[in-house]
Amino acid sequence: MKEKESKTPLTKEEKRKELWRTIKFVLFSISAGIIQMGSLLIMEQIPHYVFNTDEYSWVPLSISLVLSVIWNFTFNRKFTFQSAENVPIAMLKTFAYYVVFGPLSIWLGHMYLVLALHWNVILVEGVLMVINFITEFLYQRFYVFRKTIDTNDIAQKQKEKEEQKKD
Repeated sequence: MKEKESKTPLTKEEKRKELWRTIKFVLFSISAGIIQMGSLLIMEQIPHYVFNTDEYSWVPLSISLVLSVIWNFTFNRKFTFQSAENVPIAMLKTFAYYVVFGPLSIWLGHMYLVLALHWNVILVEGVLMVINFITEFLYQRFYVFRKTIDTNDIAQKQKEKEEQKKD
């Protein structure tokens, strides 16, 4: 029978590093949220002004979500998790998350709550963004980048600086 791995408590330095990682994730997620909301608001106007219709569509929702995901993935991979993970593999893992979250947010969130129940689209988008923020952080931290955190060139340079200070 295998013994359980004994996990030592995080050191003060490790706790500080994880807190800073979480703060960076929050800031990049806010910027991704601004991109998502901004692009959604712009694209919602296109049917009205270009096609002279106010028909609600899942297309702007999908495009704004994709723009947000690409932005968030790129910056979090490089700066938050500082991962040297193979980009296609990490993006594929992230894509798997959105295969589930994307349709749920578009169909359940928007098509049902907005179209059927007439909830405000911005309210629905905000609630979905909070749910996405929490679940995506956990998914990326403990699945996508779990084994490759602090392995990229930025992290290596930081480690070298810390070692130089110790000497």
